[in-house]
Amino acid sequence: MEQHIEVEGTVKAVLAGTELDNKHKVLAHISGKMRKRFIRLTPGDRVKMKMSPYDLDKARIVYRLRR
Repeated sequence: MEQHIEVEGTVKAVLAGTELDNKHKVLAHISGKMRKRFIRLTPGDRVKMKMSPYDLDKARIVYRLRR
């Protein structure tokens, strides 16, 4: 079973673009639980993401952090 890498980042554009603290940009989509609960993201939101160790250019947003 693969282990996911958990990282924090900032939403730059609502079109699924986020940027990590080390200026690495990834393409991220919102997780199903967040979509089910109608949690909306706006530019500037801090988020927690899970990334696969095999593809570091894509991620899944799993939590919106408080400002």
